[in-house]
Amino acid sequence: MNKTEMVNNVADSTGLTKADAGRAVESVFEQIRSSLKNHESVAIVGFGTFSTGNRAARTGRNPRDGSVVNIPASTVVKFKAGKALKDAVN
Repeated sequence: MNKTEMVNNVADSTGLTKADAGRAVESVFEQIRSSLKNHESVAIVGFGTFSTGNRAARTGRNPRDGSVVNIPASTVVKFKAGKALKDAVN
């Protein structure tokens, strides 16, 4: 499912117009993005938890020529599925 399909499904299931559903979906994404940017976790009961983690700097190898490449430290987004989501998938 892509974002357009999600907006259409939200509009159909809630009775909202596609424009209103699109704004609602985008607002949810923006709130998650904003919280993660501030290194806050987002817990959605029955779905899962989004959080951030730190990945240390490390060295790697360029697969083309085998040269050593320095990979800088970065912040990554993590997701842990909740029990209800795991049960629904299984």
